[in-house]
Amino acid sequence: MHITFVKKILSSGELCKKCREVSERLETDGLIASINHIAIADERDPDSEGMKLARQHKVERAPFFLVEENGEVSAFDIYFKFKKFMAERGAIQTKSASL
Repeated sequence: MHITFVKKILSSGELCKKCREVSERLETDGLIASINHIAIADERDPDSEGMKLARQHKVERAPFFLVEENGEVSAFDIYFKFKKFMAERGAIQTKSASL
């Protein structure tokens, strides 16, 4: 499994608020070690890696995760869905109440 985490840089040059929050949750939930690559979607550069990935996978909001597994790529633009997906694969121990 290969996981890419795409964060957005706003036109102001700052990391988007949601991206900061999700980064913190990845640390708290112990999922940061599962991330293989971090790509940046820079609003100021339509050719940035993250912007290209967003277009390629038809994702319209950031942050998002691309999970490549068995030759197929799944996109998650909601952190809790990504977290549930990872829990189902045994990547984290999660109580059902916290999902």
